[in-house]
Amino acid sequence: MEMIISHRFPIGHYSGLYHHIGGLLHRIGRPAEIASPTMKSTHLIPALALVALSTAVAPLSEAAASPPPLDWKPCAQGPDDAEGMNLDQAGAQCAELTVPLDHSKPGGRTIKLALSRLPATDRAHRIGTLILNSGGPGEPTLSMPLETRAAMKNVAARYDIIGLDPRFVGRSTPLDCGWPIGLFLRSAGATRAGFDHQVAVQRDLAERCAQRHADVLPYVNTRDTARDIDLVRRALGERRISFLGYSYGAYLGAVYTQMFPGRTDRVVLDSAGDPGKWGPRALQGTEDEADRALRGWATWAAERHSTYKLGPTPARVLATVDRIVAASADRPLRVGPHELDDQVIPYLLANGSGNDNPASRADFAATVQLLNEAAHGREVTPGQDLDGFLRFVLTPAGSPLASPVAAITCGDRAAPRDPETYWNDIQRSRARHPLFGPLKQNIWPCAFWPNPPREHPTHVGNPTPALIVSATGDTATTYEGSKAMHRALSGSRLLTLRNTTAHGIYGENGNPCVDAKVNAYFATGTLPTTNPTC
Repeated sequence: MEMIISHRFPIGHYSGLYHHIGGLLHRIGRPAEIASPTMKSTHLIPALALVALSTAVAPLSEAAASPPPLDWKPCAQGPDDAEGMNLDQAGAQCAELTVPLDHSKPGGRTIKLALSRLPATDRAHRIGTLILNSGGPGEPTLSMPLETRAAMKNVAARYDIIGLDPRFVGRSTPLDCGWPIGLFLRSAGATRAGFDHQVAVQRDLAERCAQRHADVLPYVNTRDTARDIDLVRRALGERRISFLGYSYGAYLGAVYTQMFPGRTDRVVLDSAGDPGKWGPRALQGTEDEADRALRGWATWAAERHSTYKLGPTPARVLATVDRIVAASADRPLRVGPHELDDQVIPYLLANGSGNDNPASRADFAATVQLLNEAAHGREVTPGQDLDGFLRFVLTPAGSPLASPVAAITCGDRAAPRDPETYWNDIQRSRARHPLFGPLKQNIWPCAFWPNPPREHPTHVGNPTPALIVSATGDTATTYEGSKAMHRALSGSRLLTLRNTTAHGIYGENGNPCVDAKVNAYFATGTLPTTNPTC
């Protein structure tokens, strides 16, 4: 599950995300603080003891005290809150739910979850509640009901549609490690010295998180988020919930079905990865898909050489890309106020080539054209969207958004601690994938995370009915990963979008076949009898 640019945030995908990240950065107000009056002090339980207890940490029973009813209010928090005002204008309501930091201690320290709701308008034919997750991990979801209602068309009127910012994300109790950069995905570059630099950078990021938030990091993970979702279900007074999750959100949905069997109604998992591979090394093995996507874009760009001047043949376009990377290794490229070296450029290339719709390809071609100008020493200025994305990746402005990405990923599965493990994997992959191998195999902060995960990763294997949606050319959560999710959820069906490079399909790719099949499932609750294709 990769980080690319779109509505699927960090370890999802980002095809088209330039504009989305700009909006998120705009919404970041004053620096976020973890401490709040609602969070009672506690002592950190030793990590090894927590691991030993992990199998005993069971979901809260229905017999436990139910959360109080939610107090729904207007969403806008002031005259400058564009997100809240958009929700209010659409008829949404917002609320907060107090949940335990540690679900095994329901009377202890608490945190807040932020929710939005678009109520069903056809109450006579209401089906139930649909809870959303936008992916990431770490993607705020509060505004997502507006997009989902549009995708659902007429069937939306029969659902209460819930946006939930997961713990430590968005308007829920936040987590910001105070990083000097934003998103931590980088390539190791061409040399051992570059990799050693990455080791130092990633160690520093982990240490900053430990210094600020060592007491809460053990509780930033998918299993505790799933427990939060079940408390939301109970606060809403629902026996069962429906769920729509994209990318990482598909993994979260699958974990919920495993931890809370029988509590879901209609489940749609879009761009789902292999649930057995989610974690700090989830990008391993996705090099082939990234290479194919870049070659596909190069063919498209070559056909438009008169517009973009990147090369009249696919080979010439790819040669232009290689020269850009080589120039950035020799000296960082200056793009407005930003400097892009050969540790950043491969990430931008993986991002931009991950969606084959014409608008995304044109945006990416314009970005490569700008990088090519910079590689030739010419002064270039990024547009507003690209500038916002680069600020998210390269500057402290991205820290509040990127910190939960690392915390959730590192909190779910332990990563190898020895940097040589990563270097050896990089060198093996580099032989076949010189551009994307050093990116996909590179070290992350999880190698230096202050504590091991509290619990073992969830083994997903159950008969929950679900509709899994996947594109054959997905470069992040690959089609093979979606097939693995289909096998893990034996009651599921796999809806395949063929001959398409995309991540985040339903309501986003514009494929009427996919949208119609998903909406038919939401309307009837009946899965296709076979695995359909579009």
